[in-house]
Formats: sequence, structure tokens, C-alpha cells
Amino acid sequence: MKMKTISTLLASVTFALFTTMAHSQDIKSIAILTPEQGTDFGWNQQGVDGAKAAGKATGVEVVTAENLGYGDVRPTLRELAEDGNALLIAHASGYNTAAPEIGAELGVKVAIVDSPNSLKKDAVADYTASGHEGAYLAGRLAAKMSRSGTVGIVVSGEPPSWNSQSAAFAEGVKAEKPSTVIRYAVIGPAAYSDAAGGKRVTESLIASGADIIFGQGNGSSFGMLQAVETTKAVDGGKVLFIDVIGDKSTIDKGYLLSSVLWNLTPVYTAMIEDIKADKFGSRNYNISLQDDSVSLLKTKQIPDDVWTSVMEIRDQIIKGDIKITPKFDAESVHALVSQLK
Repeated sequence: MKMKTISTLLASVTFALFTTMAHSQDIKSIAILTPEQGTDFGWNQQGVDGAKAAGKATGVEVVTAENLGYGDVRPTLRELAEDGNALLIAHASGYNTAAPEIGAELGVKVAIVDSPNSLKKDAVADYTASGHEGAYLAGRLAAKMSRSGTVGIVVSGEPPSWNSQSAAFAEGVKAEKPSTVIRYAVIGPAAYSDAAGGKRVTESLIASGADIIFGQGNGSSFGMLQAVETTKAVDGGKVLFIDVIGDKSTIDKGYLLSSVLWNLTPVYTAMIEDIKADKFGSRNYNISLQDDSVSLLKTKQIPDDVWTSVMEIRDQIIKGDIKITPKFDAESVHALVSQLK
């Protein structure tokens, strides 16, 4: 009886160990794919830098495939999967169809953006990161700083991430100063890298009275910044620019007011840890003021008293005294702004 009990116990322990091993995955490498170079001070750079930092934190090698454009990336996805990467981070909404297809074909996990309803256990995760809390702060800042009482929003498209920030920015502006006029213009349906278009559309908003521009675009944001640098406001004064995702301070010529900064390192770190714990594909990943994965950039253009008041608002958001609900649809944005035709 004693021998039988010991054998049964050993079998149970062996089964438990086997089950644990089966559900705990050893990850050697992951890959991130970006449509533009990872040196754009924005979306692509934050993706690449965040993935590398997450890899370093978790002991995982990170392979980057940059400047892939917005066309068919199936060959690159297939190659990276066949190379043995345990996770493919498809860092562009235009990759949302191809990535899950290749993932299913080759049995590799993929992460996509702007598709929060596409979760699939052990297969597909979404990180529709929303910087709406930071954008709300940017709106409060813009309303405090505007001389003309008119601010502008320029976007390179209307993906969910941009929409949530545009809506929150508009809400912040109105909360600070309800009389402020908000002009809104879209460069194109997917004009993420259209710098010339960004410059042209931004100039039109400045001509309509805006002296502060909230710009959302990848490569197109450089055109927005150029317009701000070369076009005076209707009162003859300086136009200031609020950027998103990255920090362009090192190339600023005195026109950068702030930026809604994103830090994607916690997002990618959580993905890797979830794969190891057999939880991948079971949740959406986001960013927030709470853990500083979203923050507002302080520049010398912001007076100390204004910055202090904005940071007090930040504390109120973190405490829950001010609640900002993300609105991911373009219709919600349009209801809050005056569209420039």
C-alpha cells in the first residue's frame, strides 16, 4: 500500500510539472514591424524603443523590421515567423489583416493595434493605446496658452488612437475655456507620412485663426511643425505646436509647446510576461497617467504657474476626481469641433 501511495504521489508531481512546463513558454526572441523608420521621434520610434527596452527587461532578443511602408507585409511577417520569433508586433493598423493571417498560418503569436475586438487566446492581442488622458491635459494647456481663443487639431487620418486623443483634447479645451474655438482638419484617410500635406493643412488652420496646433501624425508631423515655424498667427505672433507620442525637443526651433508622450515599454513587457504565463490574447493593453506610460512634456514655452496648474489637473485625473472616457470613433470627434472644409 505504501509503495502504491508513493507511486501515485510521484505520478501526480510529474503530471503537475509537465503541465506547468507546457503552460510556461520560453521566449528567445520577438520582432516588431514598423511602416516607417524607428527614428521619427514618434509612433515608429516609440514602438522600436519600447520593444527593445521590454526585451532588455525580460531577457528577450528583439528583431526590428523598419520602413516597411503601408502595403502588403505578409512576406516579411512570414520570414520573421519562420526565423523563430515567438511574437510579431505589427506596429501599424494597416497590418491588422495580414498579421493574424500569417500568425494562424505559422502558429506564431501576433500583436496588432486599433482592433480591440480581435483578441484570440494564444494567438492575437491588441494594444489600441489611448493617450486620451494626456491629450485632455494638452487641451487644458492649449486653452490656457492661446491668445486668439482659437486652437487647431491636425490629424493624418482618423484611426481609433488619434480619435480618442482628438476628442479628449477638445474636451480639455472646453473644460478650461468653453468659448475657445476648435478647428479640425484631416490631411487624408491614411496620410501618416505626408509631410507636405501636413504643412499645407496646418497652414490653413493657422489662417483660420489658430495660434496653437495639436498635431497627430507620423512623418506628416514634420510638415506640421514646419508650418508652425514658418507661418505667423493672425495677430502676427508665434504659433505653438503640441506633438504626440515622441519628444522633438532636440530639433525644436522654439515652437514646441508640449507633447503627449507615450511609453510603450510597459505594454510590450506585459505581452512578453503574458506569453510566459500562458495568458497572451486574453486582454487589451493600454497606457495611462497612473504609471507614467502617458505624460505631458514640459518645455520652456510653458510658464511655471501654467505648468503647476496643469499638473494639479493631472493629479485630479489620477485620483479619479476628473474622468475622461475615451471616444474612439470619428463621429464623436466631429461633434466636438468645427471642421475645416
